[in-house]
Amino acid sequence: MFRIGLAGGMGSGKSEVAARLSELGALVIEADAVARDMVAEGTDVLAAIVDAFGESVLADDGGLDRGALAAVAFSSEERLRTLNAITHPALIREIVRRSEELERRGPSGVLVVDAALLVQWDVLDLFDTILVVHAPIDLRVRRLVDAGFVEEDVRRRMRSQLPDDVMLAAADVVVENEGSVEELRAAVDDFWESLPRNLREEKA
Repeated sequence: MFRIGLAGGMGSGKSEVAARLSELGALVIEADAVARDMVAEGTDVLAAIVDAFGESVLADDGGLDRGALAAVAFSSEERLRTLNAITHPALIREIVRRSEELERRGPSGVLVVDAALLVQWDVLDLFDTILVVHAPIDLRVRRLVDAGFVEEDVRRRMRSQLPDDVMLAAADVVVENEGSVEELRAAVDDFWESLPRNLREEKA
């Protein structure tokens, strides 16, 4: 199976790229979806988060209040490091486990791991190619604000991510996303067509 690591900062359009690759025939593992499973009520990861940050990060139903956790975790670099130390190793292990399970089921085709933090996790050797979706920061901020996010929160979270130049330096392929969704999807189609035909035609 051909493994693609898909990365990009907040508001870059990475999720749209993942969705289009799925439509074209790739299997996609979304890190955000895996993370939600890992912090479900009763999990060890959720228990560790509560131990570190207190019960104020829990919702009324006993699950994780992601907004409350974000407010606490992004309030300082130290707290964010604490959260990352709890979640990142567990998330990487689970993504690797799911990838290996999919490969056992069908060893051919294309597998995409969609993870914003892929580059800073230092797991690039797990992939055959690294695809980074890029757009200027101000454009990304504007997109997220238009979608209902608070600009101050967006910029604070962006500062916790890798600088664009570091992410771009790790890329084998860069998809620029400064235009319309249609233009982005066309760029993804071009990338897909650049893959060997046997990969594109084999559906895992």
